Amino acid sequence: MTLWNSEEELKEFARSDAHLQAMKDSGKIAREIRTYTYDADHLPKWSTATQLLLHKAKIIRY
Repeated sequence: MTLWNSEEELKEFARSDAHLQAMKDSGKIAREIRTYTYDADHLPKWSTATQLLLHKAKIIRY
């Protein structure tokens, strides 16, 4: 779970070389990756985050 100050910061990181490399390598350590963008001023409780990932996330399978 990450928290960004702005959507632009999130997008800037998503376009970075570090993120690109991590996405290339993620298939070596995971069978799937789930992502969900939650727009709020604070992080949700873990129980809420888990439910969002289970029901609303974008899923990338390797």
